[in-house]
Amino acid sequence: MTKTLDEAGLDLIFRTARSYNGYAADAVSDADLQAIYDLAKMGPTAANQQPMRIVWVKSSEAKQKLSTLVSANNEKKVLGAPVTAIIGMDHDFPETLAKVFPHTNAKAWFEGNRPLIESSAFRNSSLQGAYLILAARALGFDVGPMSGFDNDKVDEAFFAGTNIKSNFIATIGHGDPASIFDRLPRLDFDETNSIV
Repeated sequence: MTKTLDEAGLDLIFRTARSYNGYAADAVSDADLQAIYDLAKMGPTAANQQPMRIVWVKSSEAKQKLSTLVSANNEKKVLGAPVTAIIGMDHDFPETLAKVFPHTNAKAWFEGNRPLIESSAFRNSSLQGAYLILAARALGFDVGPMSGFDNDKVDEAFFAGTNIKSNFIATIGHGDPASIFDRLPRLDFDETNSIV
């Protein structure tokens, strides 16, 4: 028999989940962040690449630093959230392929091919970032994913000395219902799909 989430689980992750702009004062613990990551890391990536790298911005000092690098609309969100995850993509991910994809020399696929590394890092870290959002929701947290920041300055401030580049950021906590708008429309199946 096929196992599925019940209606409450589907609501929690998709149907009633929302992108939050503000949060309750409840803290998000380091153990909570590890639990979110440990669930998100189980999602599939091409050749199990796992290029996502995360900086969890929790301290007042780190929040202040990040808030100066985001758009004016996002500054208050970063400062008010218990934590903001900077979802990065490691362009050195081929170095870990021997561990995470050990049955063949997958590192050789990427040697000397910077465009393939960059596109793979972007695609698969985006997938992992989406898994992170779903994992947080599944564990009872709300999320506010966003772009609207200076990638180069965020990379300099939080990923200096690495080959990691920022992809997007996401606030995490227990959402304040007053901070959300009415749900926006979604495109229907027949507007976006074809079956051939």
